[in-house]
Amino acid sequence: MSTSASEDSWIYSTFGDDPDLGELVEMFVDEMEQRIASFQNAFEQGDLNTLGTLAHQLKGAAGSYGFNQLTPAAFDLEQSARSRSSAEAIEASLDRLTQLCQRTRAGSPDNA
Repeated sequence: MSTSASEDSWIYSTFGDDPDLGELVEMFVDEMEQRIASFQNAFEQGDLNTLGTLAHQLKGAAGSYGFNQLTPAAFDLEQSARSRSSAEAIEASLDRLTQLCQRTRAGSPDNA
């Protein structure tokens, strides 16, 4: 699984410059490593119900916090887990989502 992210490919929230939401977006981004670890743990344990639930939660939260790029990847992982796709297909969805999650940043590109 790839764990690197290129600095020129960061993903910023559409609310990055919103003074009322900036702190919440920052907390969301700060929790991303824990989310990734939870996804990985559920996958390694073969707990597809939890994996599907975690992906569903991220799908909604990502959209709410302005990280719309994560939503389709979270949906794909949710569907793969809930439909009991092959381990390879689930892992591919997980890898894609993980890579996107690792690219999330608080703030805006102008302030990076």
